[in-house]
Amino acid sequence: MTRPDNFAGFAGRLADAAGEIIRGYFRKPAGLSDKADATPVTKADREAEAAMRALIETEFPDHGILGEEGGTARTQAEYVWVLDPIDGTKAFATGRATFGTLIALLQDGAPILGMIDQPILGERWIGLESGTTTFNGAPAKVRACTALTDAWLYATSPYMFQGDDAVAFERLAGAVKHPLFGADCYAYALLASGFADLVCEADLHPWDFCALVPIIEGAGGVITDWNGNGLTMDSDGRVLAAGDERTHAAALDLLNSK
Repeated sequence: MTRPDNFAGFAGRLADAAGEIIRGYFRKPAGLSDKADATPVTKADREAEAAMRALIETEFPDHGILGEEGGTARTQAEYVWVLDPIDGTKAFATGRATFGTLIALLQDGAPILGMIDQPILGERWIGLESGTTTFNGAPAKVRACTALTDAWLYATSPYMFQGDDAVAFERLAGAVKHPLFGADCYAYALLASGFADLVCEADLHPWDFCALVPIIEGAGGVITDWNGNGLTMDSDGRVLAAGDERTHAAALDLLNSK
């Protein structure tokens, strides 16, 4: 199995297993607590990731795994699964269906498959390297946006930007038509389906962004770090995604202007 589409069915099985657990906890007591870094976690996060990891260990025991909740295993392997069982735990914990399960498959460190699954709404985006992104089986496509003044911009929170990053983000937010907050990975899904134009974020981890790369690119968009470089496991966590390469270039210029 060397083609990313050969793994798409298995990625769907991972999402199905996670979604069954997540739906059982949604808007119900879910054992909310804080991790050592003060970020929230629930039983749904931990159990959903454990279910996905168990399937990988059974089906592909030579593959690596990097998960937000369960740590690393064999991350030097050719194929590595990168898992975020609930991207948007704060949204989940407060009853908002704008979170998602993120599943990525990396080959030699590069994302070749990405999935955003929203188990409450029954929505699933799948992106494959050199392929077409789909939303519930139909092609997903970004929209054109030639000017920042026409752009709808998302970020999860204005508080994710600190120091110089906060100043740079304010320049960008002040130049777009509408800056919006609070969608987590769902913002990237909306961009891939042509309902938003930009997503700009900072302080992300590989499990937050690896799955997004094939999805955005397969829908015709652009996703890089703030320097315009492709995203890898070693990226600094600052991400800029756009549906239109012209808007992406203009946003990069603003983020890096002094």
